[in-house]
Amino acid sequence: MINNLALKYRPKTIKEVCGQKHLCSSDAPFRKLLEKKSISHSIFFGPAGVGKTTLAKIVAKEMELPFFELDATNIKVEKIRAILANHKNALAKPLLFIDEVHRLSKTQQETLLLPMENKEAVIIGASTENPYFTLTSGIRSRSMLFEFFPLENDDLEKVFEKVRSDIDFDISEEAKDYLVNSSSGDVRSMLNLLEYTLEVDNKTVKLKTLKLLRPNALKDGVSSKSTHYDLVSAMIKSVRGSDVDAAVYYLARLIDGGESADFIARRLVILASEDIGNANPNALNLANSCLQSVSKIGFPEARIILSQTLIYLASSPKSNSAYSAINSALKYVENEKALEIPEHLTKLGAKNYKYPHSFGGWVEQKYLENELKFYNSGHIGYEKTLDEWLEKIKRTSK
Repeated sequence: MINNLALKYRPKTIKEVCGQKHLCSSDAPFRKLLEKKSISHSIFFGPAGVGKTTLAKIVAKEMELPFFELDATNIKVEKIRAILANHKNALAKPLLFIDEVHRLSKTQQETLLLPMENKEAVIIGASTENPYFTLTSGIRSRSMLFEFFPLENDDLEKVFEKVRSDIDFDISEEAKDYLVNSSSGDVRSMLNLLEYTLEVDNKTVKLKTLKLLRPNALKDGVSSKSTHYDLVSAMIKSVRGSDVDAAVYYLARLIDGGESADFIARRLVILASEDIGNANPNALNLANSCLQSVSKIGFPEARIILSQTLIYLASSPKSNSAYSAINSALKYVENEKALEIPEHLTKLGAKNYKYPHSFGGWVEQKYLENELKFYNSGHIGYEKTLDEWLEKIKRTSK
């Protein structure tokens, strides 16, 4: 009988952690802060089974803090208050680890703000959702945000070999590849599947049993990091190139590969502004509606919403004028001396300001100390209408 491999092989120190090199390598800022016992309130976000809870426990151990693990799905505010009260005069403040922190209501999140501000505890939240969309600005502003990524197959193989060196069992290379590749960078998932298979087959891990316990192996849409980004890139470039069928194909590959609907929708929102912009302003509205919808609905139905939005974006006129304009302006601001604001645009000189509405919508006056040109319209789609409107009001107001 094998008891909980995932728990048995959970890393106890940051040196034992596989993966998350951007957090755990010797030169990573997070590790340096931990070594100085300076980790403060943090949000760990990323997919399941990649080490968020493990790293929180390591933080508590390294900083010698009492560790309390709470679940946001059934958390009681009274319990948090009781923990804080019991440690009010203690030398070591408690570390409150809140799993699924994105499930806290806005009111529950607000109850954490004062303890965080007064440093009554170190609060670490773990989430599979992006905190920019699920947590209040008050929580985010008081926390460091650390993203976790799926483990690479090499990392999973290291954990597998460690288990195999302790436990005697036979496994073919084909079965091992399936065990690792189908786990989607989730070490807990891999160890659980291995444990269940050993329960069935005793000292032999059979490919047939693995496939019966996990019928669907993860496709390379997500299992291969390079392929994952290539698929996203290909989808975006197909939309930009107005090839509807190619865009839908790559969308299907991403969905089939296990990519989250939220991630795809966020990419479409960016694309709607970067590549379509004011050539079709409604593209951004539809993409944003898509993001909101799929976050509440999820797969399999989310595939329809993503497909509708993707087809609309691919079929829309394209312009990167807004994207180019802000990049040009930022480059100027970063490299040139700041311009003085014309006096009539300030509060002190407001009496000399010409109110455009009093002149039919436009009146000639100076808005910049020097004449600068950042925006160049592509004269495409609705952009052309905007250009014509600007020309018209300036012409008729003279």
